Amino acid sequence: MTDADTTTTVDWHAWQESWDRQQEWYMPDREERFRVMLDMVEALVGTSPRVLDLACGTGSITARLLARFPDATSTGVDLDPALLAIAEGTFAGDGRVTFVTADLKDPGWARALPYDSYDAVLTATALHWLHREPLADLYGHIAGLVRDGGVFMNADHMIDETTPRINAAERAQRHARQDRAKRDGALDWTEWWRLAAEDPVLAEPTARRFAIYGEHADGDTPSAAWHARVLREKGFAEARPVWCSPSDTLLLALR
Repeated sequence: MTDADTTTTVDWHAWQESWDRQQEWYMPDREERFRVMLDMVEALVGTSPRVLDLACGTGSITARLLARFPDATSTGVDLDPALLAIAEGTFAGDGRVTFVTADLKDPGWARALPYDSYDAVLTATALHWLHREPLADLYGHIAGLVRDGGVFMNADHMIDETTPRINAAERAQRHARQDRAKRDGALDWTEWWRLAAEDPVLAEPTARRFAIYGEHADGDTPSAAWHARVLREKGFAEARPVWCSPSDTLLLALR
């Protein structure tokens, strides 16, 4: 089967939708963080931004970006071959979107990008795969990609370790909610990847994906205060949360 045949016979939008529902099992407020993220893009850089969708996965941010701002352009960068296959299939033929395969732990990853600067760099629920030191290094590279007056936003798990009882209560409630949803048929991470591994088109890139990443993230979830401090140290003029849930934060940094 040729690449063209694959693009036309696989229901990539169904895989995209399935990924979104799986992610919502963990984060029922996922759409709210995307809405606030795009609100702040509009407020600070306008409605036709050049965007870098960092660790883009299936292109969830890009999909919402283009639905809201048809004149935007997006560069998605990721290393995951299975999620990139879904992204590339979903956006095939859309000249506003480019995808790049790159390892964010590689100091030279940005050389693969089609542009030297971006109005906005956006990422969600991805950078917790990195430990603090490589994440701080990555923030330095991002600061070099964001134009003056541009923005970087990271929506992710950011844990305040000074509130252990609050954290434990939130975690218990969240897990109870997830258990109820799973009994009602929701797919979790493990089940979603099992289905991907059984799909004739995604089986091979899924195998490559697990060879690259393994089963689980081994990174860190430092507090929002840590992220804001490091981003300022790396060259951003301002940085603070613009949205939060009991477990996650959307942190905005202005160049």
